[in-house]
Amino acid sequence: MKYRVEPAFEHGQPARVGVLVVNLGTPDAPTAGALRRYLAEFLSDPRVVEIPRLAWWPILHGVILRVRPSKSARKYAAIWTPEGSPLAVWAAKQAKLLAGYLGQAGHAVHVRHAMRYGKPSIAEAMDALRADGVTRVLVVSMYPQYSAATTASVFDAVAKWGLQSRRLPELRFVQQYHDDPGYIDALARQVLSHWQAEGRGPMLVMSFHGLPERSLRLGDPYHCQCHKTARLLAQRLGLSKNEYRVTFQSRFGKARWLQPYTEPTLQQLARAGVERVDLICPGFVADCLETLEEIDQEARATFTEAGGRQFHYIACLNDRPEWIQALRDITLRHLQGWDTAQGADTAELASQRERALAMGASD
Repeated sequence: MKYRVEPAFEHGQPARVGVLVVNLGTPDAPTAGALRRYLAEFLSDPRVVEIPRLAWWPILHGVILRVRPSKSARKYAAIWTPEGSPLAVWAAKQAKLLAGYLGQAGHAVHVRHAMRYGKPSIAEAMDALRADGVTRVLVVSMYPQYSAATTASVFDAVAKWGLQSRRLPELRFVQQYHDDPGYIDALARQVLSHWQAEGRGPMLVMSFHGLPERSLRLGDPYHCQCHKTARLLAQRLGLSKNEYRVTFQSRFGKARWLQPYTEPTLQQLARAGVERVDLICPGFVADCLETLEEIDQEARATFTEAGGRQFHYIACLNDRPEWIQALRDITLRHLQGWDTAQGADTAELASQRERALAMGASD
């Protein structure tokens, strides 16, 4: 086996701690070519598409990658910003803010961000942490609810990087935080802020990313964790059972997915006389294609075309201070036992902290 080149080993080198923050991913540009590369990587992951390769490969390469890239590129173009993909922008900002919050609390930690699919890759980020002299790494998946298709896939990518590493760092993983009080409080404050500015509607829809229904039968806890998040958020907001709905979006293919589906639910509500809905996507901690285009554009149109009058999309947590503080607290709980006060490049980390805090103050 060929190993990647390792930094020279130093006797007595103090342990350095790093945090790798991982989100799903995004194409490099809103073009068919970029989408083809991105979808090829994403849909080739056996955690994402659990179909035997012999059956799936002709469909993927013979149909999907010929047709879907152009359609997806148009969707991405509708939400692309001058800074690039919204998810890429938020992912980088969240990592920098986390570094600042950790540093402000007195913890010397190197923070990097990565995408499971696309750039920067997990392998690139792990190499960067290794170059920083990091010997202990906490991997924080930005998926509050665990599923094999997301969280476990991050583990796979880190393990794949490890297969080509001679000297592995100590590793820890944050599996899920669907019921974390700080995360729930951040969601509640986001909803309350929206209601304070825009008034409150009679129905709050909580839309989570969907998964094939068979994932539930096979033992994936995702469905149950989504419902627990929704229940805790509803309790925090003081909502009764008839004042909110839990739905699932982003269905792909013809198989039966977790239900109820988001858009049909919105149609039913509009036809039943509900004139306004407020919608939040608690499973997404950063705005992306699935929230900005699928929900704020497509789902909005579905609701209004069915007779609804007001559709209010409530933005993701993004850089909300309560969310970054919750992320910091989740991180610190999983770092317990690792000395984060010694063995770090103090000047470098101080500069990292100052840049992050300045970024937060300027927005």
